[in-house]
Amino acid sequence: MSLFRTKSVEQSIADTDEPEFRLKKSLSALDLTVFGVGVVIGAGIFTLTGRAAHEVAGPAIVLSFVVAAIACGLAAMCYAEFASTVPVSGSAYTFSYASLGELFAWIIGWDLILEMFLGASVVAQGWSAYLGAFLGQLGIVLPPEVSYGGVIDLPAVLLVLVLGGLMTLGIKESLRVNLVLVAVKLFIVLFVIIAGLMFINPANYQPFVPASEPTEAASGLTQPLLQFLSGLEPATFGVGGILAGAALVFFAYIGFDVVATTAEETKKPQRDMPIGIIASLVICTILYCAVALVVTGMVSYRDLDPAAALANAFVYHGQGWMATVISAGAVAGLTTVVLTLLIGATRIIFAMSRDGLLPQRLAKVHPRFRTPWVISIVVTLIVAVVAGVTPVGVLEEMVNIGTLSAFVLVSVGVIVLRRTRPDLKRGFRVPLNPVLPILSALICTYLMLNLSVETWLRFLIWLALGFVVYFAYSRRHARVGTGDLLDPSVPRVVGPPKQ
Repeated sequence: MSLFRTKSVEQSIADTDEPEFRLKKSLSALDLTVFGVGVVIGAGIFTLTGRAAHEVAGPAIVLSFVVAAIACGLAAMCYAEFASTVPVSGSAYTFSYASLGELFAWIIGWDLILEMFLGASVVAQGWSAYLGAFLGQLGIVLPPEVSYGGVIDLPAVLLVLVLGGLMTLGIKESLRVNLVLVAVKLFIVLFVIIAGLMFINPANYQPFVPASEPTEAASGLTQPLLQFLSGLEPATFGVGGILAGAALVFFAYIGFDVVATTAEETKKPQRDMPIGIIASLVICTILYCAVALVVTGMVSYRDLDPAAALANAFVYHGQGWMATVISAGAVAGLTTVVLTLLIGATRIIFAMSRDGLLPQRLAKVHPRFRTPWVISIVVTLIVAVVAGVTPVGVLEEMVNIGTLSAFVLVSVGVIVLRRTRPDLKRGFRVPLNPVLPILSALICTYLMLNLSVETWLRFLIWLALGFVVYFAYSRRHARVGTGDLLDPSVPRVVGPPKQ
């Protein structure tokens, strides 16, 4: 009954062949790359870039994106090694189970459930807001009671229900729709970049790195935990502003890890998983840097509107029609984000249910569609209700802390699994092990410390609730502890003896 018992990689892979729980292998490297770009590129590319430039970094926000990409790249390589070694649904949860043990796996699975449920709900509400703005520019006004900010956010509910139905029908079908929407989104982003080039004034890049300025410090529960613990006074711009900007825009990259949740449905995971994770990160970095250069070149960083910087940059140059184009891009972009997060949430719960940490009957796969249809319906209904009636805005940082905690454990897990199972076949290996995984864990921990005190308090409450569920149910029903196999006719798969 050890809290740190591990599930062997061999058993995890064997579970994927159980007829009743077998998912359909249909994804290629292109599917995974589109999947990654679909979840990473959202409305943030139209808003976050300008806000970070205006408030903390100036034109040097481009360097902030590069720094953030390097930090994400370290975590992405750790995910790529694990996903190519343990091609099983569950992402960081499954990886932690194989390397760090059951308690850590439960903690990270519990965190990822929060991240993806809450993330999908928050993004669905954002989609509703952009849809309202887009329709308003076309002269269509939705009733305020049943639109964004109303008694019930009906557009958000309908979006989740439609995407949930699509997700239940099949992963390949979902990604076909995702491919079309990502293509629309990328076309609009590229169009915005090319159109913006005509309005760039090189003088707006001076100074490229503005001089450092003291800024008003947050206080109480809203201040970053690092500031609360150290008493350091924050500053903006300068080299410190570049690093502060990197911490801010880092969250624009969050989502590439969701690609790893589909490892079990990938045709050649050892080859395609690393390609999909790393390629999506590279593409998103190029697009972010290009948008940052355009928006800071069109309007001085001092004059940027932090609420809708890119749209207002075109209005500044008399191109108001571009606001409609940008709203359309945001609607397409956020649709793909919601779909990807819904799929990620179902795969996390599927893996935990198959392992017995959650009720195993949830993990039943539909005989025709080969998707976890029970979990898909449950996830869809919960997210639809939360998105429709809950003011989720104050909880957005919870998405970030859940993701970063997963990054830390995956980075540490790579080091552990290299030492405990050097014999495993790895389709991709993180170079300079253990230096780069340790660096990844340290960077992610630093970024977690930059989140507010109230976010940490909510996170600890969520963890406490998770421990109650684990000790009351999951620990006693885990298949690793009971020794139960999904199919009694299949012989037990035994891992190598502990050294």
